[in-house]
Amino acid sequence: MISSVISRISALVLALGGVTLLFASDAVLPSIVPTFPPGAAWLGQLLAAAWLGIAAMNWLQQTTTLGGIYGRPVVLANFTLYFVTATSVVRALAGGAAPRMLWLVLLPTAVLAIVYGALLLRGPFDALGSAAK
Repeated sequence: MISSVISRISALVLALGGVTLLFASDAVLPSIVPTFPPGAAWLGQLLAAAWLGIAAMNWLQQTTTLGGIYGRPVVLANFTLYFVTATSVVRALAGGAAPRMLWLVLLPTAVLAIVYGALLLRGPFDALGSAAK
């Protein structure tokens, strides 16, 4: 089922980012934002908590059908998270002050925003990738 693959990929992406920020926010955030104060690493840990929470939700929803009216709260939460993340990173990259490593954040979040947007508006996908009937 395509929904379970999407949920697993989303859970893994968010868990990877969440664990990284949870345990290494004091090293990661200053490398992204050079003027980031070392004492504010707790902001990264708050973001990590949110990402880990959504990752856990995705992992637990991997056996359900997502899209259309099915799993709408999960799909909408993921779409909002990935869309806001992707647009924020695009804005940071367009400003020129952000490091190029943010492309590693932009690519999966943009793809997942498109996938969850399609699930929200179109409905569940079958094994061939077309909308389920």
